[in-house]
Amino acid sequence: MTVTKTMITVLLMTGLIWIAGLGVKSIPIKYVRSEGVFQYLSKDEIKTALQPLVMTGFFDADMQAIQRAVSDLVWVDSVTVKRVWPDAIDIKIREKKPYVRWGKQSLISARGEIITPKSIDQFKNMPILQGPEQQQAKTLEIMKGVNTALADQSMKMAEFTINDRWAWKIKLTTGLEILLGRNEQLKKLQRFLKTLDVLGQEQVERIAIVDLRYPNGYAVSWKSGTEEIDWKKIANRRREIDG
Repeated sequence: MTVTKTMITVLLMTGLIWIAGLGVKSIPIKYVRSEGVFQYLSKDEIKTALQPLVMTGFFDADMQAIQRAVSDLVWVDSVTVKRVWPDAIDIKIREKKPYVRWGKQSLISARGEIITPKSIDQFKNMPILQGPEQQQAKTLEIMKGVNTALADQSMKMAEFTINDRWAWKIKLTTGLEILLGRNEQLKKLQRFLKTLDVLGQEQVERIAIVDLRYPNGYAVSWKSGTEEIDWKKIANRRREIDG
């Protein structure tokens, strides 16, 4: 048993001496494999970032530098790097996924991370989110809650804005604007949404702006050319619903 252990030690030492004798430069990196599902990140971007870091020996390559270089790419969410004997480096990458547009030049992920690619033209159909500086995560969470309330009424958001005074404004894909002010915004929105059945779809489509910044009601601005509203008819419909 002692002899076997001695032989293994000698073999290991011999192998290490052989590797050291070759020198790190004589064991080049032959393969750099990137793994992931990429929709926006290109292989060329990865290659450009890695090329100056992998033109070296297998043992000499700086794994941390490689990880930093890939992490700095706009669309990279997370990355892991490892050496694979005898001549490869494996890189696993997870791509960021845009959720909405953030202002005019950027996007934002579902986790509230800002993404600023060279162009956002391909994302022009995404809703726009605007909020106070450094408050994108909080603004996004509010937007998600508002979206849930609107979805219950089959309404789709085009823009959601929170200004520096934390007043909310919604614009729907139909063009309808909803002003919510700074206080009890969700409560006021729910109150308005409950009146939609009373107004009827035809009347709702005629509205340009709904101002919900009132404590016990709201004001309506109608689209140009809208005929005079028969409020008596609407009131009768409300009484029928209330039963």
